[in-house]
Amino acid sequence: MKKQLHFLWLGLLFSLNSFATEPVTIRLGILEFGTAAWEVQTLQSAKLDESGKFKLAIHPLANPEAGKIALQSGAVDIIVSDWIWVSKLRSMGADYSFYPYSNVSGGLVVTENSPIKTLNDLKDKRLGIAGGELDKNGLLMQAVFQQQGNSEIASSIEKVYGAPPLLNQQMLSNRLDAVMTYWHFAAKLEAQGYRQIIDGQALIKTLGIEEEVPTLGYVFKQSWAERHKQALTGFLQATRQARALLCESDEAWQKILPLTQTDDTHTQSVLRKRYCEGTVKRWGSHEKNAANRIYRILKTVSHNKLTGKDDNLQPGTFWVTDQE
Repeated sequence: MKKQLHFLWLGLLFSLNSFATEPVTIRLGILEFGTAAWEVQTLQSAKLDESGKFKLAIHPLANPEAGKIALQSGAVDIIVSDWIWVSKLRSMGADYSFYPYSNVSGGLVVTENSPIKTLNDLKDKRLGIAGGELDKNGLLMQAVFQQQGNSEIASSIEKVYGAPPLLNQQMLSNRLDAVMTYWHFAAKLEAQGYRQIIDGQALIKTLGIEEEVPTLGYVFKQSWAERHKQALTGFLQATRQARALLCESDEAWQKILPLTQTDDTHTQSVLRKRYCEGTVKRWGSHEKNAANRIYRILKTVSHNKLTGKDDNLQPGTFWVTDQE
């Protein structure tokens, strides 16, 4: 009888240990062909998700707005989004937090032989802007015009808002003089001989902010992150390793080529170059303070529409890891 009880306790102990070490399943919402999908495929191919710290359940998203809905409804644990949105939600009582994913930002693109060389050359031109009236790069461009006393140039521009693929087609059909679009659509135009005048990071520098501030990041509930710190840390480490593999290993890069949605090798090369330029090299107090300065600029130029009415980024907007 004692021996039976001994084995029973051992079995129970092993069972409890097994349960305690079961890795947390992270429900990740990502665009099917977005760069986060590149990283997920790479980390799975390299078995970086087999550390025992986490498991991934991938939820494909139709568009970024669908991701925001999925996160807010509790259908997923993590999406890729921006810190402006996170701060705005926190001001309304939500507890979302942001951890940087990429520094890469969209850019202003023109034809190779275009007379447009600087922002001031956009006077009286027809400009396509992806993302609508509250597109961050479009707003930053307005801020540059205001800072330089060239508001009349900004008001002279005929703005055409639309989805990035549609605006690219309009550029290719010579219906636009220039387009301010997301980075991968800008890269695809570049690969076809178009010329990038300025990107989002350069716009920020023109406004006197030298730090490179991440544009996109992983967004999740702070309360969820605090309950699953080990899993989240393991996931973030794995994504950084996956990005490094994509930038350093041709073999890893070849495996995700179908996700680039192009068979043209030159376009793939430009996409890889721009993607790797977006690697976050620093994320400390200087960058976070710079983010707050950008926030205040966007608040002013958007008349609170993008940011909400708060004067500064909400405390807790940026997730702090145990290593920071």
